[in-house]
Amino acid sequence: MNILLVLLGPTGVGKTEWSLKIAEELESPILSADSRQIYQGMTIGTAAPTEQQLQRVPHHFVGILKPEEYYSASHFEEEAVILIEQLLQKHTCVVMTGGSMMYIDAVCHGIDEIPTIDEQLREEVHELYRSGGLEAIRARLKIVDPVFYDEVDLKNPKRVIHALEVCLMAGKPYSSLRRKQRKERPFRILKIGFMRERAELYDRINRRVEEMIDEGLVEEAFHVYPMRHHNALNTVGYKELFDYFDGISTLEFAIEKIKQHSRNYARKQMTWFKRDKEIHWINLSDKEIDVAGEVFNLLRGMG
Repeated sequence: MNILLVLLGPTGVGKTEWSLKIAEELESPILSADSRQIYQGMTIGTAAPTEQQLQRVPHHFVGILKPEEYYSASHFEEEAVILIEQLLQKHTCVVMTGGSMMYIDAVCHGIDEIPTIDEQLREEVHELYRSGGLEAIRARLKIVDPVFYDEVDLKNPKRVIHALEVCLMAGKPYSSLRRKQRKERPFRILKIGFMRERAELYDRINRRVEEMIDEGLVEEAFHVYPMRHHNALNTVGYKELFDYFDGISTLEFAIEKIKQHSRNYARKQMTWFKRDKEIHWINLSDKEIDVAGEVFNLLRGMG
């Protein structure tokens, strides 16, 4: 079939178990499209596959980097596409699953050729942000790239800072580097999205956070706390606990914030995914649906 089967959806929806069942049936390995599961020492907080699950199905891009190592969607695109081509020489279908929107888009559509940001330049931009706040970053971006300035979410410091870094590093506007044409892939792609009714999804997220705490998330976060300044740890589940360690909040408040921020992230994921008209959606809240049957029918439909 020569197909990449992409199983996607918001955090907490149930991607892991269904990807395992389907990959076992297809006798396929799994590629993790998760920008945080790729790091070591963050197993609980990223809901990375357990040892038992890794024994059920071989996984790629899980726990292969240290938190201080830089990695991006463009790196993932390059490495994942090469690996998929290799795996499709042995398998008729390969499974990729995850919720990192940029990582999935990078493999399925291709992303822009964005330069790696020099550490000195990054520090200069962050110093501008520390001294002048978001307004200073916005003003500088408006000068160097007025086109992207009109498009970017100006309330999102991470997006504004990244755009300015790219402009200064490349010596040209970020908007001029953004690819409009989809990259061709030497394999076909089937994207299947898992969703649930909002109340059910939010309840699953809340319960999963409580399970993570029981499994030792606080201890795991404390172990990586000395590396908190690295981007890998600027993520839900860790940054809230770092505030607790700093004495800014109580543990109970931090846990509630993890739940809240996880729900917010799930909402952002669904907003992003719903723009993609190529995704075939399966509502896991509908108990009448034969999930595996739906997936395999769609695969058979591709010939």
